[in-house]
Amino acid sequence: MRILIVEDDDMIGDSIRQWLGRESYTVDWATDGVDAAATLRGTTYDLVILDLGLPGRDGISLLTEIRRDENPVMVLVITARDQMEDRINTLDAGADDYLVKPFNLNELSARVRALSRRRCGTGKPVLEIGNLCLNPVTHDVSLAGKRVHVTLREFTLLRILMEHPSKPFSREELQHRLYNWDEAINSNVIEHYISSLRRKLGSEWIHNMRGVGWMLHRQA
Repeated sequence: MRILIVEDDDMIGDSIRQWLGRESYTVDWATDGVDAAATLRGTTYDLVILDLGLPGRDGISLLTEIRRDENPVMVLVITARDQMEDRINTLDAGADDYLVKPFNLNELSARVRALSRRRCGTGKPVLEIGNLCLNPVTHDVSLAGKRVHVTLREFTLLRILMEHPSKPFSREELQHRLYNWDEAINSNVIEHYISSLRRKLGSEWIHNMRGVGWMLHRQA
């Protein structure tokens, strides 16, 4: 899941970026409404965490443009504006959720997970395909009831595949979802993580569609 934070407060923005990075999300951060708008026109995101009081252009204006352009990205608004009228107007403008500052980062994570489940069309908190289970809260992976030890990148990659079990992902799509702006990417890094997951889970779990990409094998 790739997330764009749009927040001009350095302390808040950096705290959220680091926190969600440890939660296995790929996170970019914009500090200006104009820059955020340009970024959204050029990059596909699953979620935008949007402050309302921004330099350049305000958050409501940006939210309105996102919905006018029919961008399906989920939008979680974070703001110090706590009046009921502000909440109603922002949700009516197209926000998917609204969180008042100051907030607990654990609550932010819970809201992000809830939006992720909604995006994937499931209310179940644990991803299950056959006897393979992935828990986004505890970061545990188990196969036939036995815990499988995976790295953070492997967990993120497996989560992507399990959230969309019938969709093949190309190398470029997986790189986009796994790496943010600041990270260098080795040419064969996706193959490395796929190979590692196959060793840990069994080669039958991840299917390579030649010339297309990789997908989770539902019948494994």
